[in-house]
Amino acid sequence: MLFQVDTTALVETVAETAQPTMTLWQMAQFGGWIMVVLAILLAIAIYLFVERMIVIRRAKNEDQSFMAKVKDYIHEGKMDSAIELCRQSDTPAARMVEKGITRIGRPMQDVMVAVENVGNLEIANLEKNLVILATIAAGAPMLGFLGTVIGMVQTFYNMAASSSGVIELSALSEGMYQAMVTTIGGLIVGILVIFAYNYLVSRIDSVVRQLEGRTIEFMDMLNDPA
Repeated sequence: MLFQVDTTALVETVAETAQPTMTLWQMAQFGGWIMVVLAILLAIAIYLFVERMIVIRRAKNEDQSFMAKVKDYIHEGKMDSAIELCRQSDTPAARMVEKGITRIGRPMQDVMVAVENVGNLEIANLEKNLVILATIAAGAPMLGFLGTVIGMVQTFYNMAASSSGVIELSALSEGMYQAMVTTIGGLIVGILVIFAYNYLVSRIDSVVRQLEGRTIEFMDMLNDPA
């Protein structure tokens, strides 16, 4: 054999030259109190997203034969049964139809206005707390940039406070870490929340189109002779 590699010495050399790694938790600690605020905002956003998804899913969960049953009750003159069916369904569309049934006998314009008013209230309920998500999406990156500015100020302060005139990297590292970490944290939270916000808006739009379809179907039902 021409040569022999000393594997033990090689392993020891690699171990000595290996750079220490940093975990996400250690990285977050360098961000200071800004990272705590960002973590709280992310937790709030997750809670609101899950809560809104449950509400929207319930709003879309409708019996496909609901309108057909309402039509049969109305044409049979069983208004109480139609109202009871709406209350059992307990969906935004059912509450709109229930309000319209209670207005049967009045001018069609009055019925239409009553149904649309309930629809507007239902849409407002679906959009509840979305403004908080939008605020978090816009505010999280700003908080991250604030941490960046604070970190840079700390860095320059440490530089100016050096009495020996020699600037050591260890004296600057804390401020630079805070500057970079808070920027990353703010952008991550902002990106995640804006995606969640837009997804919820798209789901609410689909519910709105469903409510508009039920409104048209109900008004056509009243104009349709038995």
